[in-house]
Amino acid sequence: MIDVHEFISLLEKEFDDLSPGTLTPNTNYRDIPNWSSMHALIIIAFADAHFNVELTATELKNTQTIQDLYNVIQSKMNQ
Repeated sequence: MIDVHEFISLLEKEFDDLSPGTLTPNTNYRDIPNWSSMHALIIIAFADAHFNVELTATELKNTQTIQDLYNVIQSKMNQ
Protein backbone atom coordinates (compact mmCIF):
# COMPACT_ATOMS: atom_id res chain seq x y z
CA MET A 1 0.00 0.00 0.00
CA ILE A 2 1.20 3.48 -0.76
CA ASP A 3 1.57 6.03 2.02
CA VAL A 4 -1.05 8.68 2.72
CA HIS A 5 0.82 11.39 0.82
CA GLU A 6 1.01 9.30 -2.36
CA PHE A 7 -2.69 8.49 -1.83
CA ILE A 8 -3.47 12.21 -1.66
CA SER A 9 -1.47 12.91 -4.81
CA LEU A 10 -3.47 10.27 -6.73
CA LEU A 11 -6.76 11.51 -5.30
CA GLU A 12 -6.08 15.13 -6.22
CA LYS A 13 -5.68 14.09 -9.85
CA GLU A 14 -9.25 12.76 -9.80
CA PHE A 15 -10.69 16.22 -9.16
CA ASP A 16 -10.31 18.59 -12.10
CA ASP A 17 -10.75 21.69 -9.96
CA LEU A 18 -8.05 20.86 -7.37
CA SER A 19 -4.46 22.04 -7.58
CA PRO A 20 -1.75 19.61 -6.47
CA GLY A 21 -0.89 20.14 -2.81
CA THR A 22 -4.41 21.28 -1.87
CA LEU A 23 -5.31 18.29 0.30
CA THR A 24 -3.69 17.11 3.52
CA PRO A 25 -4.40 14.06 5.69
CA ASN A 26 -6.51 16.28 7.98
CA THR A 27 -8.59 17.82 5.18
CA ASN A 28 -12.30 17.16 5.52
CA TYR A 29 -12.89 16.14 1.95
CA ARG A 30 -16.47 17.38 2.09
CA ASP A 31 -14.97 20.88 2.40
CA ILE A 32 -13.50 20.61 -1.10
CA PRO A 33 -14.82 23.60 -3.08
CA ASN A 34 -17.96 22.72 -5.05
CA TRP A 35 -18.31 19.38 -3.21
CA SER A 36 -21.24 17.35 -4.49
CA SER A 37 -22.50 13.81 -4.57
CA MET A 38 -20.60 13.44 -7.85
CA HIS A 39 -17.36 13.80 -5.87
CA ALA A 40 -18.47 10.95 -3.61
CA LEU A 41 -18.98 8.76 -6.68
CA ILE A 42 -15.53 9.76 -7.92
CA ILE A 43 -14.02 8.66 -4.59
CA ILE A 44 -15.84 5.31 -4.76
CA ALA A 45 -14.62 4.77 -8.35
CA PHE A 46 -11.10 5.89 -7.35
CA ALA A 47 -10.93 3.29 -4.56
CA ASP A 48 -12.05 0.57 -6.96
CA ALA A 49 -9.79 1.57 -9.86
CA HIS A 50 -6.59 2.21 -7.90
CA PHE A 51 -6.89 -0.22 -5.00
CA ASN A 52 -9.48 -2.80 -6.09
CA VAL A 53 -11.55 -1.88 -3.02
CA GLU A 54 -15.31 -1.48 -3.07
CA LEU A 55 -16.35 1.33 -0.78
CA THR A 56 -19.97 1.43 0.27
CA ALA A 57 -21.92 4.64 0.68
CA THR A 58 -22.11 3.90 4.41
CA GLU A 59 -18.34 3.49 4.70
CA LEU A 60 -17.85 6.76 2.87
CA LYS A 61 -20.44 8.47 5.07
CA ASN A 62 -18.56 7.29 8.17
CA THR A 63 -15.36 9.05 7.11
CA GLN A 64 -14.59 12.74 7.23
CA THR A 65 -10.93 13.34 6.51
CA ILE A 66 -8.60 12.13 3.81
CA GLN A 67 -6.77 10.17 6.53
CA ASP A 68 -10.06 8.43 7.48
CA LEU A 69 -10.62 7.53 3.85
CA TYR A 70 -7.07 6.23 3.49
CA ASN A 71 -7.45 4.14 6.66
CA VAL A 72 -10.70 2.53 5.46
CA ILE A 73 -9.20 1.65 2.08
CA GLN A 74 -6.03 0.30 3.66
CA SER A 75 -8.08 -1.77 6.13
CA LYS A 76 -10.17 -3.26 3.33
CA MET A 77 -7.04 -4.11 1.36
CA ASN A 78 -5.70 -6.03 4.34
CA GLN A 79 -8.80 -8.20 4.73
